[in-house]
Amino acid sequence: MALKQEGRDRYKNFTRRALLIGGAQGLLFSALAARMYYLQILEADKYATLAEDNRINLRLIAPPRGRIVDRFGTPMALNQQNYRVVLVREQAREVERTLDSLAHIIDLSERDYRRILRETSRKRAFVPVTVQDNLTWEQVSRIEVNAPDLPGVSIEAGQTRNYPYAEPLTHILGYVSAVSEKELTGDPLLELPSFRIGKQGIEKQYDLDLRGAAGNSQLEVNAFGRAIREISRDEGTPGRDLVLTVDAELQTFVHMRLQNELSASAVVMDVQNGDVLSLASTPGFDPNLFNVGMTNETWNGLISDPLSPLTNKAIAGQYPPGSTFKMAVVLAALEAGVAPDHRVFCPGFITLGTSRFHCWKRNGHGWLDMYGSLRESCDVYIYDVARKAGIDRIAEIARRLGLGADTGIDLPGEKPGLIPTRDWKLATTGEPWQLGETLVSGIGQGFVLATPLQLAVMTARIANGLRVTPRLTRPPLDGEAPAELASLGFPNDHLKVVRTGMDQVVNSRRGTARGSSIDIEGQEMAGKTGTSQVRRITMAERAAGLSKNKDLPWRRRDHALFVAYAPVHAPRYCCAVVVEHGGGGSSTAAPIVRDILLEAQRRDPAVNPPIQLVAGERPA
Repeated sequence: MALKQEGRDRYKNFTRRALLIGGAQGLLFSALAARMYYLQILEADKYATLAEDNRINLRLIAPPRGRIVDRFGTPMALNQQNYRVVLVREQAREVERTLDSLAHIIDLSERDYRRILRETSRKRAFVPVTVQDNLTWEQVSRIEVNAPDLPGVSIEAGQTRNYPYAEPLTHILGYVSAVSEKELTGDPLLELPSFRIGKQGIEKQYDLDLRGAAGNSQLEVNAFGRAIREISRDEGTPGRDLVLTVDAELQTFVHMRLQNELSASAVVMDVQNGDVLSLASTPGFDPNLFNVGMTNETWNGLISDPLSPLTNKAIAGQYPPGSTFKMAVVLAALEAGVAPDHRVFCPGFITLGTSRFHCWKRNGHGWLDMYGSLRESCDVYIYDVARKAGIDRIAEIARRLGLGADTGIDLPGEKPGLIPTRDWKLATTGEPWQLGETLVSGIGQGFVLATPLQLAVMTARIANGLRVTPRLTRPPLDGEAPAELASLGFPNDHLKVVRTGMDQVVNSRRGTARGSSIDIEGQEMAGKTGTSQVRRITMAERAAGLSKNKDLPWRRRDHALFVAYAPVHAPRYCCAVVVEHGGGGSSTAAPIVRDILLEAQRRDPAVNPPIQLVAGERPA
């Protein structure tokens, strides 16, 4: 009986355990079923997308960079085929041995070895590592011939930026180079290893336009990330082509003409619309070096060169304008009521208190009117009328002519120059303005600074009386008429005085630039010489007799300047040249301007019309 009772108890215990286990299993299966329903039904789309993302690898494709052409369609910056040699570790078997074999065909430095070994060890075995870029066709051929002895080595084709004119156009175009960490903006295109962006000049100013929009390639990959096949490909949108106002051949001529000087700059403009035909600065550098690779020695040489080849002196060089500033002073004097026939006697100096202010001509010019003061560049006459006009009126006129502020040219790195006023000096130095400073400023010395581009703008505005603004890019052909230029507000008879004086500077027997006149009928130029001191001349030096510029150390010589426009009676072109420590404006700068304006007129667009592009069109 006890045994039966014990059996019944065991059966009950077993039944309860079975029910508990069965219930637990039922709950487990219910949970699994619910989870499977959730994953396969409710979340099906989400996990299908994730699975597809694991299978499909989306890779960016860098778009072709837009070309830059001159006003006649001549390419100045373009893309050319670039060949690079790459190495795949899993195919090479022994990377160092393969590199040793490759070193017999192309030059590989110890630095290259270390970089390649580091990258092959860090990247997946099937990912290509660039060994060397920008191979010549001869190098490509030799590698291909020796391919059986170079396991894992192959040639890839890409594009690289090329500047056919190199040094003559480098300060206008700038260059492209690899993206630095501080330039990363979150745009994945910038993170592509071979991607380049504009670093200076037009390449930097219009980088986004030239860059275009990235394309993409959809690749099917396996679980290890190895590409199996390409599913689709979108090449993206190529960068926009830019048409510049520059004449590449004229620019080359100007560059060659300046190379006779150690350091110089020049600007040529169309006085009617502000087109910059040439903007040159010497010495320069080869922008292709930044794209194909530059040695530390070359870079250090560029940044340590005392002649500053990396600086675009045409827009960033700030110089005392010397006597080229006298046109602004004359216009200020005319507005102050001084008549053109106002006469001043020049004995070679003027006395103000206990100070003596000298004329460049030691024995003086004698009696001169306003025309004669410009023709013979008399300092004493300008001292007199500058005092009558006052520094604030002179500054106001100078700013109207484009001095003392950025001109608005579409190029980065422009400097504003300096046109002083009473308020400026008080705010800057805490000291009041002195009358003697007005006299010194009147001849373009003292605090006054200007860039060659500003001097060209000043000349263009005097030539046509309109607010000309320089530009480097031609607008697309959109059917709209160009905006009408605003008047500067100068009376025509005032401008006529200055223009007549500039005409006499070059074409009068007593003009300071008579030796550089253009004797071709209809191509004559009008201009103004300038010689600006870079040091103070002491009374002792004057008493002992001034040394000639050629006898002084180069850095102590005067700057030579000349501004001009042509033709005299129908102005079309203007030019400004500054030769650092070049001596006299009449002897050094004026002949350069004469040659440049002759060449500009020879290449007149009436003979060679510039091109304009409809949006999206590419020049032939």
